[in-house]
Amino acid sequence: MSSIATTPGAIPQPGASTKASTREWIAVLAGMIGAFMAILNIQITNASLLDIEGGIGTGVDNGAWISTSYLIGEIVVIPLTAYFSNVFSFRRYILVNSILFPLFSMACAFAHDLGTMILLRGLQGFAGGVLIPMAFTMVLTKLPKNQQPLGLAVFALSVTFAPAIGPTIGGYLTENYGWQTIFFINTIPSLLMAAALALTLEKQPMQLHLLKEGDWAGIVTMAIGLSALQTVLEEGNKDDWFSSPFIVKLAIVAFVFLAAFIWIELTVKKPLVKLRLLTQRNFGIGVLVNVLVGVALFGTVYILPQYLGQVQRYNAEQIGNVLAWTGLPQLLLIPLVPVLMKRFDARYIGFLGISIFAISCFMNITLSANNAGDQFWIPNIVRAIGQALVLTPITAITTAGIAPADAAAASGLTNMLRNLGGAVGTASLGTILTKREQFHSNIIGQSITLTRDEVRDRLTQLTGYFTQHGVTDPAVASQKAIVALGQIVKRQALIMGFSDTFAVIGVVLALAAFALLLTKKPQAGAGAGAH
Repeated sequence: MSSIATTPGAIPQPGASTKASTREWIAVLAGMIGAFMAILNIQITNASLLDIEGGIGTGVDNGAWISTSYLIGEIVVIPLTAYFSNVFSFRRYILVNSILFPLFSMACAFAHDLGTMILLRGLQGFAGGVLIPMAFTMVLTKLPKNQQPLGLAVFALSVTFAPAIGPTIGGYLTENYGWQTIFFINTIPSLLMAAALALTLEKQPMQLHLLKEGDWAGIVTMAIGLSALQTVLEEGNKDDWFSSPFIVKLAIVAFVFLAAFIWIELTVKKPLVKLRLLTQRNFGIGVLVNVLVGVALFGTVYILPQYLGQVQRYNAEQIGNVLAWTGLPQLLLIPLVPVLMKRFDARYIGFLGISIFAISCFMNITLSANNAGDQFWIPNIVRAIGQALVLTPITAITTAGIAPADAAAASGLTNMLRNLGGAVGTASLGTILTKREQFHSNIIGQSITLTRDEVRDRLTQLTGYFTQHGVTDPAVASQKAIVALGQIVKRQALIMGFSDTFAVIGVVLALAAFALLLTKKPQAGAGAGAH
């Protein structure tokens, strides 16, 4: 794959000037709109899945494919972006996808069956996934090094604020205007983005001859391998993992094709994905930290709505209102991070941010039936403070020492692996929740025996309750009391399972925080191109 810095189809590098022009800033900010909307759409359907499933007439088990298909499209296209932006020109490629993204999104609103919805969501993810690394690449190639921390802060706002606010927007629109409206939210921002990019990006010729030089073996093996892996991660817990022949076959496909992909990328002359970049100390460790933070970012946005929905029976809008407090404070805090990075070592700012994020998770390890929306207010504020301090310094550390020629490749690799980390994290956390709920249910169940006075007293109280509320047959009332006690045990076990899951996220973040300290100190204002 030809270098982004040396091909006509790529963004020109910023010159010696230490200040980007207004035109360049408009292009960068327009790109951020695309990244924000693409990441927002990962989570925007989560709080509304039940409504969408009802609207298109599919079961709860199959409805997960509405999210899975989007993620598959996105995670496959991200590493392809650098190559295709060279082939078709950066300007043309981002403009086409900024138009296709809202079109596929609006089409989802008119889907009447699961198959159509899965196809359209996959295409939406394929178009939206392009916008994430291209926004990141513009920061590293349009802005001079001293202004890159500010650009990275805006990108960090997209990556952390969008998932937090996604369920809020989705829940509000679904409850008040119907689930179809969540698919129209991309229209106006995407039109503004396309107009701004059309006016500010330089026209370049296409380089279709690069299609002959493409790493097509890498493209095919990566697309099949990542699609299979993503499906295994999304569907594994529901199908009890490797007890399902379908999951076993997919896992074998994922392993074989991804192993082949890695071998191809390490041996081919012009690789699709420059895996050798991972051998650079800051980039390799930074990507690892990004993956671990991705587990926590996507994991918390997955686990908290699950808790509020399953335990507290919150609807989509109520869940969104609770999650909003993990997003709103970041709007105020993230713009201040570049100022801090001028005064303090970026490693220590990132360490502090990840540590605060971890503390917010450990604050949720003593959940009880009394923990509802109000009780999450302080942990969510703490989490927002931590998240605001995380992504900008991590990205600056990761990209310090990356040559401008490798900016697009580094962008695709970083964003793909962070999203993959989120997918792995979500799947793993779902499994941990299930297993820990079963563990606690067994432990509690062993102590619930009729030989204990407390158990007999509780059953007597419940039997009396049902008798007073219209159950005339004592045997039926007694049976209902036993069922009710079983449901109480199940709910308590579920709550304890959620507590354990938050603890796991906290431990993952603690590992990420200490890993970050192993990086070299980046130069002041370091970004792509720092040496």
